[in-house]
Amino acid sequence: MSDGFRAVAVEGIGWWTPRLPGWDTVRAVLRGEGEPAPTPAARPASALLPPNERRRAPDTVAVSLEVASRACADAKRDPARLPCVFASTHGDLAITDAMCETLAGDPRLLSPTRFHNSVHNAAAGYWSIATGCLAPYTALSAWEHTFAAGLLESLVQAACAATPVLYVAYDVQARGPLASMAPSDSVVGAALVLGPDTSRGAMTLHWKIAAHPRAPAAQSAPRHGALVAGNAMAACLPLFEALAGEASSTLRYALGPHALLELQLEADG
Repeated sequence: MSDGFRAVAVEGIGWWTPRLPGWDTVRAVLRGEGEPAPTPAARPASALLPPNERRRAPDTVAVSLEVASRACADAKRDPARLPCVFASTHGDLAITDAMCETLAGDPRLLSPTRFHNSVHNAAAGYWSIATGCLAPYTALSAWEHTFAAGLLESLVQAACAATPVLYVAYDVQARGPLASMAPSDSVVGAALVLGPDTSRGAMTLHWKIAAHPRAPAAQSAPRHGALVAGNAMAACLPLFEALAGEASSTLRYALGPHALLELQLEADG
């Protein structure tokens, strides 16, 4: 494919939500071959972390490490060798809310553990330490365009460095007064390993930046939207819906008011 498009292979996929705790589960649901779990799953407990760290890690870390590990395993890639991009719209607003409440009440009780878990790159830092990864990582946020911005960063890195890149996108539930300003419900974690060798993986993702701000944005099927409704990372669903279908499709994600990320997903073979 030409016309300004570049191509990457989708080598590995990871997914976790409480009622869709794994890519096999969500793929079956998105294909109409299964149903969401009737009760929410317990949050994942990554074996990458020592027991004490595992217990103290917030939901953002637990979920992002889970989907990152699954995507790397699916791609048969060594996590210690992959550059990675972590994208979250809000970071951990539950911890931020708790810290604000403590600061307003008695600042002397502020927890150092909560503080270091509150920073936006906490999940990426846990991942790099847990896997022993010395490759660079990026942590970013772009408000309502966060998923698209993180995906673009991953695609650019894979193209420029000619190396596979791990992309992890996640958001959790907002709490307290901040929830009215930065709403988010439930938990969503999604991950991809994107590589420059299009002979790897079952799907090839062609991409380019286009200056068509009025083009319709990617939308999931109405019956699927409820699976991630209310979460700040809900924009990830249309791409994973297309990946589940394993059929050629076109998606467009706004990057801001003047540009969009155009995607052509092609089933290999």
